[in-house]
Amino acid sequence: MRSGNPALSDKTFTGLTVIGADSRMTVAGTVNRTAILLALLLVAAAYTWSRVGVTPPNNVEMAPAPDLAAVMPLLWVGLIGGFIVSLVTIFAKKWSPWTAPLYAVLEGLALGGLSAIFELRFPGIVLPAVGLTFATLAALLLAYRSGLVRATENFKLGVVAATGGIALLYLVNLVMGFFGHSIGLIHEGGWAGIVFSLFVVTIAALNLVLDFDFIEQGAAQGAPKYMEWYGAFGLLVTLVWLYLEILRLLGKARR
Repeated sequence: MRSGNPALSDKTFTGLTVIGADSRMTVAGTVNRTAILLALLLVAAAYTWSRVGVTPPNNVEMAPAPDLAAVMPLLWVGLIGGFIVSLVTIFAKKWSPWTAPLYAVLEGLALGGLSAIFELRFPGIVLPAVGLTFATLAALLLAYRSGLVRATENFKLGVVAATGGIALLYLVNLVMGFFGHSIGLIHEGGWAGIVFSLFVVTIAALNLVLDFDFIEQGAAQGAPKYMEWYGAFGLLVTLVWLYLEILRLLGKARR
């Protein structure tokens, strides 16, 4: 099995043992865990958002000035803490019933702050980004369940290769940033930047198909019950990436 998601590698479900049938991972259980993680993320994001004081565009004249300084500590705690907790979850899967919810809360703090920053720069951008993210999730889940999209070996290989290429490009851009340079396609607008973001959004969305396949394979192989939390965590990682890329794409289009 392959996946471009770093949380779901070829050996994710190997070497795991279960005690009885009641202790095995199920697809329905993973769906329920995913719903819990999404709820935690949304609550944390709403809290950070409220600290900024973002108001709808039609009420901007009567609203107090947004306070980005109040949210920056929460944003950095979410970014750094979420990264650390994600690594702990990947290397200690048995801890996922505790680390996955913590990751969701931390990512919510970060996403709430980042979303508020985008909303202040491009009023009205966040709601469409959230809607497109969930619509993409629903559409791909329906396509996967109906058999319209299949996670064949060639499909997996293509998505993994493209995901790795994007990750490498982002890493190079990060290194260049230390020297005051950047890759224009990633940050700048214009048709080239928009086409690049469309490509990245497409690859992020296709990773959802690989996540669905991994969850089904884990349930079929009788993975232990705690892997429901781990599968939900892996799916949440992809959704966070997809949302951020959609947000970036809409921002480029608004420029």
